[in-house]
Amino acid sequence: MNDQGLLLVISGPSGCGKDTIISRVLERIGDEGFLSVSMTTRERRGNEVDGVHYYFVSQEEFQKGIEEDRMLEYARYGKNFYGTPVGPVRDLMRAGKTVILNIEVTGGKNVRRLMPDAVEVFVIPPSIAELERRLTGRGTETPEAIRRRMEIAKKELRHACEYDYIVVNDALEDAVDDVLAIIRASKLKTEKSTQKICEVMDYAES
Repeated sequence: MNDQGLLLVISGPSGCGKDTIISRVLERIGDEGFLSVSMTTRERRGNEVDGVHYYFVSQEEFQKGIEEDRMLEYARYGKNFYGTPVGPVRDLMRAGKTVILNIEVTGGKNVRRLMPDAVEVFVIPPSIAELERRLTGRGTETPEAIRRRMEIAKKELRHACEYDYIVVNDALEDAVDDVLAIIRASKLKTEKSTQKICEVMDYAES
């Protein structure tokens, strides 16, 4: 048993398949894993539930969280803020859970500043040509929108070397297995098991 949980940051360009990988990983680890819930200042829609889909807060509350370093990362899109509150993440980690944070590279930098023990994974496609093929294959965007996404992807890929691990999503199940292996290895690090070491030593000395 590990003394504390794990914060796993997963980033990657649009179309690389990171959302599907995260979904499969969460299915495999069951109650051990949680996908971090974001906070937003936008209005609640339809049947959205506070604390499940988002934490819905006012502009003033969100801004206060930024000023008090209570946001792991955040960004503004139009009039609204979106970000990750640090409190719920730390609570889950204290309970020994694996918390997965799906964010862009700009958010990853702020996470490294506030929680340097976080394990960061960057998902990449097997090639730029394959990434473009996947985006085109969705059939949901115009050629101009795909071109913009490709330009953003090339910029994001330049930050891949800042992450702890690179996972190539060529075959989906292999990529899922790679992320699961990273979780297992990270939880076996010495600093994650100090309580267990003490228990063994106490037994040996009794």
